[in-house]
Amino acid sequence: MKKVITYGTFDLLHWGHINLLQRAKDLGDYLIVAISSDEFNALKEKEAYHSFEHRKMILEAIRYVDEVIAEDNWEQKVIDVQKHDVDVFVMGDDWEGKFDFLNEFCEVVYLPRTEGISTTKIKTELLEANK
Repeated sequence: MKKVITYGTFDLLHWGHINLLQRAKDLGDYLIVAISSDEFNALKEKEAYHSFEHRKMILEAIRYVDEVIAEDNWEQKVIDVQKHDVDVFVMGDDWEGKFDFLNEFCEVVYLPRTEGISTTKIKTELLEANK
């Protein structure tokens, strides 16, 4: 079985997230999604609209996702890859080169982002609409 892992906050789920998850799943047989815990988001000074538990529930309902785990710190990626016997690590191409150190443990793939959509864009447009 070929295992794939990806990471993210996955807040305000949109079609860009679904595209990423589908393309990540296409790279293997089993997709693990590590989502930032609320505590990790606080350390990154990032605030998600949905709680960790709600984001986890939403992702677990997506047919491409086989398992959802928590991301609690930047350093855990090597541990996750080894612990879950991961073959492919996937991230959006906005992270290109940042995780190349994982090539020692698995294949690293950067997928193109979906044009025209992002959680930041949604939040910005919602703020503008409420002015």
